[in-house]
Amino acid sequence: MEINLVTKEDLIVFKAEMLVAIQEALNKASENGLAKKQWFRSADVRRMLGISGGTLQALRINSKLSYRKIGGSMFYHASDIEKMLKGGQYG
Repeated sequence: MEINLVTKEDLIVFKAEMLVAIQEALNKASENGLAKKQWFRSADVRRMLGISGGTLQALRINSKLSYRKIGGSMFYHASDIEKMLKGGQYG
């Protein structure tokens, strides 16, 4: 059985790669007209950013991505997603 350890440097590289991927996803979304949309549901955000539900939940719990809960649904404002990305607060 092979054991792989993740170093701090590995995490830094992963964070940088994720930021690039998220920014590309946002650019693609704006090209497809999604940027005109102000509010996104969790499924939209997960699909747009290419992240899992657990990762999105971690962003909420760690206050890295603001959200509004209406009924049983979570909504994310486009400006909050952009602010998180520009501030380098992801991950």
